Amino acid sequence: MALEERELTHAVLTLAEALAHGRVDPATVETLWEMDRNRIDTPPLLARAVDDGTLAQVMAGLAPQDRGYQGLCDGYLRYRTIADRGGWPAFAPGATIEPFARDSRIPAALPRLRVEGDLSDAAAAMVDPASDEYGSVLQEAMRAFQVRHGLEADGRVGPATQRALTISAEDRARQIALNLERRRWLKRDVAPERIEVNTAASIMVYWKDGRPVHSARVVSGDADNATPSLERPFASVVANPPWTVPMSIARREILPRGAAYMRARNMTIQNGMVVQRAGPNAALGQVKFELQDSYAIFLHDTPSRGAFEQSFRHLSHGCVRVQDAVGFARLLLAPDPQRLARFDAALDSGETLRVATGRPIDVRLLYWTAFLDGQGRVAFRDDIYRRDVRLAEALGIALSLPRPDSRRAGTDDVGP
Repeated sequence: MALEERELTHAVLTLAEALAHGRVDPATVETLWEMDRNRIDTPPLLARAVDDGTLAQVMAGLAPQDRGYQGLCDGYLRYRTIADRGGWPAFAPGATIEPFARDSRIPAALPRLRVEGDLSDAAAAMVDPASDEYGSVLQEAMRAFQVRHGLEADGRVGPATQRALTISAEDRARQIALNLERRRWLKRDVAPERIEVNTAASIMVYWKDGRPVHSARVVSGDADNATPSLERPFASVVANPPWTVPMSIARREILPRGAAYMRARNMTIQNGMVVQRAGPNAALGQVKFELQDSYAIFLHDTPSRGAFEQSFRHLSHGCVRVQDAVGFARLLLAPDPQRLARFDAALDSGETLRVATGRPIDVRLLYWTAFLDGQGRVAFRDDIYRRDVRLAEALGIALSLPRPDSRRAGTDDVGP
């Protein structure tokens, strides 16, 4: 085999491996990761493709084929093009820009909003590009920008919005590339019925028969208690669950507060562990979705429902709190009226009862900081767990993202 042919063969095999499995082994960059890897024996597959004359088709099919991946590929090319053409004007952080105020940074924001699609061409024609007035047209575009970035959509250009505005087109293209790499790690065949939680965005989507049929906000782990990336089934819900508090939380946040604090929260010590009895104010709320994973992570209800109205929802100790968890449990049990009736009866009586779903349902906890939103736009989130940073280092990609907001829940929030 000639040198040129060997080099070409090596290049094709390297590309095939990258498309099929990603360039980086997740075990080298992830400390909380239990996902099913994609497994393809690429050399014999490519050898057969060469013999069959189907190499181009086989190579094209190695990467994920789902809409989320393909849409991000399109998004990468778009942001790559923007960056190659010089990007957008730099935005200087400073004082909050209030609606209808005048600010010298407004002209720099306008082309950014336009090139990313938050400001339509028709709307842009209504704005004087040299004006420093933050008028109603730009406010509407800024709210679209805020929604796409998971920020409070109030039109005020405060610290969180300004952090997002300081990120360059180059870094956004690289952030998309990192999320494409994460997607290539994963197996291609997913269950038609599954629950997917994007822990970076704190959003849950329930898929049935291969279609998204229900979505909800969730609360994910904070920066110091990251929610793992995992894929595990669950097959039962628990009505009125008690909470056996992990020893780390008990020692750090409960036991030092004394017996009166524990009594007020219906907590006792059983076999050396702090246990909170079931009840309307219990940390797990009215229902728990049991997973089978090594991190003792699960989905559950919460009495602290006001957190779902916040844009920042990284507030838990690692477990996932689900908005309207009781309604979601009923949705999962609805195919079997008898199981649903048992669950409802337990809720009414206050009895702790485990109700089987009748089939295993996959739960996938994923970390997407760049993804397609419901309108097919590329949405971004802060790298709250610094996983983008570690992956970029492993890939040799220079990435400059501002430190994310890492606010913690209130001192009295000790739920999982």
